[in-house]
Amino acid sequence: MLEFETKYFGKVPYAPGSVIEFPLGLPGFEHEHRFVLIEQSINKPIVFLQSLSQPELCFPTAPVSQLCPNYELTLSAEDLFALGCHEQPVVGQDTLLLAIVSLAPDGPATANLLSPVVIHWRTRLAVQAIQADSPYSHQHPLLAPAPVAPCL
Repeated sequence: MLEFETKYFGKVPYAPGSVIEFPLGLPGFEHEHRFVLIEQSINKPIVFLQSLSQPELCFPTAPVSQLCPNYELTLSAEDLFALGCHEQPVVGQDTLLLAIVSLAPDGPATANLLSPVVIHWRTRLAVQAIQADSPYSHQHPLLAPAPVAPCL
């Protein structure tokens, strides 16, 4: 078992086989390629995507299946190649889809359903797949707005 010192979780043990490789990096972080998933029962369903090269780089994510159960994914040829796939993978069987969560100090938490992180379990390869011409939002609210009481 290896260990990595993180900014938010202290020392994190991980198995070499649990490393997720992003061959293309992530948009805005193209030089970042190796990550591990950190799950904590207290934070479920949030899963943290922790960089193995920068202790301070960690993305909170949520399983897309919990945010949008009927989510439809179509990967580009470039994304399929980066994942080592020859055809569209089966979501939930071949792949895990995670939405990166944004925590704004002055607004509601949102999830990026427009560009989910796609992790292929067999290859341990991943991409952030930008869904062009998609009905999904990059600011999907995590909580439904509170109902407004009618005026009496």
